[in-house]
Amino acid sequence: MADSDSYLKWAAYLLESLPSGCTAELTVIRTPITPSAAQIHAAVAGAATDPPVLSARALRRAAERFRPDAVLVACTGPVVDVLVSEVLAGLEPRPVFVSGLPGISIPATEKAWLFRSGCDLFVLHSGREVEEFTAIGRDLGGGGAIGLTRLPFLHNGQEVPVTGPRNRVVFATQAKVPKRREERERILLALAALAERRPDLDVVVKLRALDTERQTHNERHHYQRLWQSLVTEGHVRPDAVRFAVGPMHEHLAHAAGFVTVSSTAALEAIAQSVPLLVLSDFGVSAEMINLVFENSGLLGTLEDVAEGRFLTPDEAWCQANYFHPAGDSDWVSRMVALVGQARSGRLIPAKSLLDGPQHAAARRRARLRVEVPPKVLRVGYRAKRRMRRYLGAF
Repeated sequence: MADSDSYLKWAAYLLESLPSGCTAELTVIRTPITPSAAQIHAAVAGAATDPPVLSARALRRAAERFRPDAVLVACTGPVVDVLVSEVLAGLEPRPVFVSGLPGISIPATEKAWLFRSGCDLFVLHSGREVEEFTAIGRDLGGGGAIGLTRLPFLHNGQEVPVTGPRNRVVFATQAKVPKRREERERILLALAALAERRPDLDVVVKLRALDTERQTHNERHHYQRLWQSLVTEGHVRPDAVRFAVGPMHEHLAHAAGFVTVSSTAALEAIAQSVPLLVLSDFGVSAEMINLVFENSGLLGTLEDVAEGRFLTPDEAWCQANYFHPAGDSDWVSRMVALVGQARSGRLIPAKSLLDGPQHAAARRRARLRVEVPPKVLRVGYRAKRRMRRYLGAF
């Protein structure tokens, strides 16, 4: 089950990597960040049908009918906690609860571990992530086993067939960073400068969601709105760049270059041998979600963007970060072992670190996220802001 566009994409690809003989059903849990119908369709492109959107009660009933051996809880942290501890608690037989994070998780955070400490298996995507979260788990306690896999949407290094010329430069947006309007405008101006300098290139701003759609993180300064302002003020030509949605791998199949501030799509670009830039103009830090790219050989500037200079990654960095040998991945074998323990009655369920009266109020607020229809949450601006500050997306 998934609760947002990012987690739905991750869940869909992860389920595709299961061995033959496994039966899986994918659902979307209704919350204020439920993806639109178009986002859902794009996330599961190629599936026979789109997954249904279910309320918490309907999800519980579906789990009781399906009687799963394992449940992949691909959701933001507070929703994971509430689903595992309350909505799906008491299922018979008890399934193995699996969770994880949909992208780059460096640096590892205590909050991500805390919200998923009630899960039996935490899926990560690099040896470096495993080391950091293992250290957090050792310090805090709680939680279950940690499993390793490749990020599913890297296609295990297999390139997507190219059906046309590689003449596209793709900028992958990130909802959280950079935060300031003027910083985002600088990015758009650099892309416009590249389009002017290289009219042979198709410069594309690849959006995570349209301005009218919800996504995992709220985006205060949407790039489409900023572009229209720049056009109105006469700073850029209306057609200098274009905005697009859809699967990233389809854009990369035509890409001659790739740009981002911080995005897992940078890893997709590496997997498809697309030269790229990770912008360092706004800092390299945990706050900018690009700390992992230190020593990658990929850090560049907006001046590089305007000039069309792209880079290739350091091989040693790739091996330590997300491009480990496929044989090192063990999340499936760990899940199968846990299912075997559960079937034989030997599984000791992971105990959430958020159990206890001191967390009751916070859990009640999180419960609203899966029980109250989005329209209800529009009542009371201050209450909505308080809830967002707590819930976030971890």
